[in-house]
This record gives sequence, C-alpha cells and structure tokens, in this order.
Amino acid sequence: MPIAVPAGVTVEIAENNKVTVKGPKGTLERVLPSEMDIKLENGEVVVTRPNDLKKMKSLHGLTRTLIANMVTGVTEGYAKTLEINGVGYRAQKQGKKLVLSLGYSHPVEMEDPEGLESVVEDNKITVKGIDKEKVGQYAAEIRGKRAPEPYKGKGIKYADEVIRRKVGKTGKK
Repeated sequence: MPIAVPAGVTVEIAENNKVTVKGPKGTLERVLPSEMDIKLENGEVVVTRPNDLKKMKSLHGLTRTLIANMVTGVTEGYAKTLEINGVGYRAQKQGKKLVLSLGYSHPVEMEDPEGLESVVEDNKITVKGIDKEKVGQYAAEIRGKRAPEPYKGKGIKYADEVIRRKVGKTGKK
C-alpha cells in the first residue's frame, strides 16, 4: 500500500535505505532494513519486497508502517495522555523537568528527553513529540514510576487504559 506524502513534506531516500522525512513539525531520519526496496513515485512512497519468504513479508509491513509513522509524526505529531490517581499524587513542570509527587519520601524528577515535551494540567500529563517510538517510551517510563495497583486504582495510568479492580481481603467473623 503506497504511503501518500502530504504537501509540505519531503522524503529523501539515501543509500542503505536511510530515509529522511522533513515536515512542518521537524525532521526524522531512520535506517530501514536494507532488503526492502523503497522508492518515491509521483508523491507516494512505495515499499516492495524482493521475495515472499516469511521474514521478508514481516519486514515489508514493518518498513511501510515505520515510514507512515514518520510522515504522520512530522505533519501531526504524536501525543500520549497519562492520568494520575491517588490522594496527594501530583505532577508539576519546572522548566524542562517533570516533578512527580507519588507518595515516596522524595519527589521524582524526570528530564524531558530531546524533541519531546510534557504538559501538565490538573491530574493529566500529556507527552507530545514527532517520534512515535520516543513518545511511547517516555510515557511508559513516567507510568513506570508508579504503575496503577488493582485495589484502589492509585498510580499513573494511560488515559485509555482500563484497570482491572480487585476486591480486598474480608476479615473473619
């Protein structure tokens, strides 16, 4: 399936399948599997595979999706939203630092990685960036500081995540 390249986006394919995508939000580059044949044809990127071996089929889909994600990244960007639940659990921004109070004896400080930005409003943290992989990774690292627990649902969870709740212990009579 060809990837349409929107207006204002340039895609360059160098040797060794080094693909550079430039767009209004920034530039992404990535070296893709060398077995795949990547071509730019009248405003569309076409990925073809040399043969139908299982490995080639799986690399084909991966390569296409990675390029499509880069194109989406430089045009729209990616965002992941996390929610903080729990009494006294808070987040705030100090410059490029994200400071989380998560019930530990110390505040947890996290530096925004290059090219990413985190925004805090009420109990929500939004991680924004153009690289889908980095956005997901940073969001996962924030969540990992205090993953949600199943009894009271306290912790940091993704906005679209559902926490399976459990019933607590019941005392003997």
